[in-house]
Amino acid sequence: MNYIIGDIGNTSTRICLLNNKSKILKSIIFDTKNIFLKGYIKKVFKKFSKKNLEKKILFSCVVPQALKKIKNTFKKRFNILEIKNLNLKKMIKINIKSTKQLGSDRIVNSIEGRRFNNCLIVDFGTATTFDIVKNKIYEGGVIAPGINLSIKNLSQSTALLPMIKLKIKQNSYGKNTKDALNAGFVWGYEGLINNIINKIIQNRKIRYKIILTGGYANFFKSKIKKKVIVDQDITIRGISRVYKELL
Repeated sequence: MNYIIGDIGNTSTRICLLNNKSKILKSIIFDTKNIFLKGYIKKVFKKFSKKNLEKKILFSCVVPQALKKIKNTFKKRFNILEIKNLNLKKMIKINIKSTKQLGSDRIVNSIEGRRFNNCLIVDFGTATTFDIVKNKIYEGGVIAPGINLSIKNLSQSTALLPMIKLKIKQNSYGKNTKDALNAGFVWGYEGLINNIINKIIQNRKIRYKIILTGGYANFFKSKIKKKVIVDQDITIRGISRVYKELL
């Protein structure tokens, strides 16, 4: 049987159709705000085959109202669940004071990251997050401002600074406003990312696998001074793993 899972983020949502071997058959990415448009989510689901389809759908979600909208739309057809409604203690020990404060996407990333025993997952989303799995236990993380959000907020909060699209090549400080902004964001986030990684992995006795995911993962891959891998499917695979083991 095929099944549907999804990841609802603050900026974008990804919904996937997988087969019984957890292979992604179809993947659709769209702006999360579109979920609230009349008829939009029905059009998305029409793109998935209705044959051999499980009735249970599992989401990781950090936008509760978006999940509520999907539940109400398909309440007669599907049983839609969010991963925090499941007994995740069976899959990973979470060593923080309150799991309510931990985003579902960060939990499933860490569940998938457990296969490395020790890993650091850097997710370039609306926020830039750093999550630490040590000895297969989730130990906590770091949250920094997201790159696109920072660019947007700076532009909206100033009269003369424009929106920019980052260019990876930045050999010198800027001779005009756009190049100066690009230098600030590229060099600034390069320093931020490397500094946070260094702070986290100060204990040299533990070798962390560093995994990058999200929008700017490939952009900053070459600017990180440690060996890293890019995995854009880590969240979906984590949700799939939860689906298979707990549903």
